[in-house]
Amino acid sequence: MTKKIRVLIVDDSLFMRAAITKTLSTPAFEVVGQAKDGKEALAQIAKLKPDVITMDFNMPGMNGADTVREVMKQKPTPVVMFSAHTKQGAKETFDALAAGAVDFVTKPAGEVSVDLSKIAEDLIQKLTVAASARPRAATAIAPVRNSGTLSTQKTPLPLGAPRLCVVAVSTGGPAALSEVVPALPGELKIAVVIVQHMPAGFTAALAERLDAASRVSVREAQTGDRPFPGTVLIAPGDKHLEFDERGFCVLTDGPMVNGCRPAADVTMMSAAKIYERRSLAVVMTGMGKDGAAGALAIKRVGGKTLAQDAATSVIYGMPKAAVDAGAIDEVCALSDIAAWMRYA
Repeated sequence: MTKKIRVLIVDDSLFMRAAITKTLSTPAFEVVGQAKDGKEALAQIAKLKPDVITMDFNMPGMNGADTVREVMKQKPTPVVMFSAHTKQGAKETFDALAAGAVDFVTKPAGEVSVDLSKIAEDLIQKLTVAASARPRAATAIAPVRNSGTLSTQKTPLPLGAPRLCVVAVSTGGPAALSEVVPALPGELKIAVVIVQHMPAGFTAALAERLDAASRVSVREAQTGDRPFPGTVLIAPGDKHLEFDERGFCVLTDGPMVNGCRPAADVTMMSAAKIYERRSLAVVMTGMGKDGAAGALAIKRVGGKTLAQDAATSVIYGMPKAAVDAGAIDEVCALSDIAAWMRYA
């Protein structure tokens, strides 16, 4: 008999706690407890030792991010956040993800959602994945005032296109990127494009957060942007990012690949075609196999490839798939990825 996943539900709304409990009334889950605020949650975690936690952000006393931070200090346990699909909700979500939350689901109708059926499948899938995750908080990095700006000029660079590194990342990505991107030097000699699996509306908030903490310039990509050294472009949620024959970004609404849009395989394969041996691939923490075929395409045209190691990955799915596909030249810890990008 398969062991049930033991869940603790943390939400200040009694109605929401009941709705989530009902949603998780399946043979795969056992709701072992409920908590109405962060303080009660910490006591319940110590007592019940759940496999995974669902958590609201807006609660009396400690908010979601503060509670996650304490969970990671006292007894690291995978947390899946409930997020409002708003600009403020996106900011709050990233606060919690940086604090160590593994993933998030968006409420279908604001703070108190009457019908969770629309997100039931997503919630169940993410809790199942999170239950086997190794949660970790982002390393605290002092904000850096970014004086650089991203260029969208369309004149060829001297000596042709820059070297371009495409980063594939999913579950556990925001915390991992919060460690890697701020560690990149302002004079970085390569251009970077990040494909983070995330819904529309959240990637802009991720870019804004990383930009405020980094020496490189970071923002959400737009059609017509050309990657430049010392810049980081993030593929927008719900859009694939490819490159035209001049190396400019093109956003498309193509079908999902590996169940994702944006998909790293799409971007990496396009980079391999356009940038050829000047392309690089980095495959980081995440569930599934996105990035494996793309990294292999980059390796086959003479580009360099790297995967995050198992020990520092929240979910060692995507990096493992890339390694198993023979697509990876080197494997390293999260703390060494920025140095690899700097000197590759």
